[in-house]
Amino acid sequence: MIKLRLTRFGRKKVPFYRIAAMEVLTKRDGKPVAYVGTYNPLLAENNVVLNEEEILRFLSNGAQPTRTVKSLLEKAGVWAKFEDSKKK
Repeated sequence: MIKLRLTRFGRKKVPFYRIAAMEVLTKRDGKPVAYVGTYNPLLAENNVVLNEEEILRFLSNGAQPTRTVKSLLEKAGVWAKFEDSKKK
């Protein structure tokens, strides 16, 4: 099963995350299937960059986002697009 989750980059006390599609049993910083975005929690604005097409493809094929990634997708409006595509 594929999950959309965060992998940590950056140095101590300066986090930077990549949003990755990974197998469930893979370690947090293990090898991903694909990177689909970035998240920088230290920036006030424009802190999330997403590849919407790739994310929607993974979600439509059954990938599950973690709580944090789901909240990022909801704020960016990608989750609403996925819900609309499910209804059709």
